[in-house]
Amino acid sequence: MEENKEIWELRLYIAGKTAKSVTALSNLKRYCEEHLKDKYVIEVIDLLEQPQLAEGDQILAIPTLVKKVPEPIRKIIGDLSNEEKVLVGLNIRPAKRME
Repeated sequence: MEENKEIWELRLYIAGKTAKSVTALSNLKRYCEEHLKDKYVIEVIDLLEQPQLAEGDQILAIPTLVKKVPEPIRKIIGDLSNEEKVLVGLNIRPAKRME
């Protein structure tokens, strides 16, 4: 049994189903499946429905991804289309690709 099964808690703030929000979520899911398989939870918060939640994580722009766990807390703003930037920002080591 693997003990090092830390669950990554990721929170994606969006405002409605805009093209950028949809792109950010699909990019995030793809990276998580590729690099954090079975070790992540994504919480999507739509600020059109719950604007009061922006304050807690000091959200200034959307979409914004917040990595809550593992610490340190990190934030990435935008549609998450630059995979390398997202992985570095979240401090994820890319999974070894099988050639």
